[in-house]
Order: sequence, then C-alpha cells, then structure tokens
Amino acid sequence: MEETTAVVETATNTASATVNNWWGMLLYCLIIFAIIYVFMVRPNKKRMAEYQKMIDALKIGDRVMAAGIYGTIKKINEKSIEMEIADGVVIEVNKGAIANVE
Repeated sequence: MEETTAVVETATNTASATVNNWWGMLLYCLIIFAIIYVFMVRPNKKRMAEYQKMIDALKIGDRVMAAGIYGTIKKINEKSIEMEIADGVVIEVNKGAIANVE
C-alpha cells in the first residue's frame, strides 16, 4: 500500500511541477512581448505617424529633400510630387522618398 501511495504522490508532484512550468513560461513570453512592444513597436508607430503628418502637410513651394536631391515642390499628385531641382528641370518623385521638409 505504501508503494502505491508513493507512486501517486510522485505523479501528483510531477503534474504540479509541469503546470507551474507552463505558467512560468507563459508569463516569461508575455513579459518579452511587452518589452518588445514598448521599446520597438510603439516608438516606430509614433515615428511613422509624425512622418505621415509631414507628408500630408506638403504644399507647393516647400523645399524638400527627396532621395538625396533638394528641390522645390511645383505640383503635388496623389502618390508623387513634381519638384524643380534647377531652373527648368522638374522631376517626379514618390512621396515616400521625401526625407526632409525645410
């Protein structure tokens, strides 16, 4: 009878340890995901929102840097802008290439 009781106690202890390990691992994963969100995802979302605000505020006559080229906006299209980089030289650039507005 004592052998049966020892086996049952061992099985119970093993099952309890497995459940505790599972909860510990779940908690560890949640903490890691929270750290990643706070230090990587949230700041990136904020930066992208500021960039989108800058792109939406573009107007004709602004001096911008797009793809390393400085120019003045002459026309704004839905997905691109036309900018003059020299007298009479107008190029079309994707709005996503704009890095800076002066």
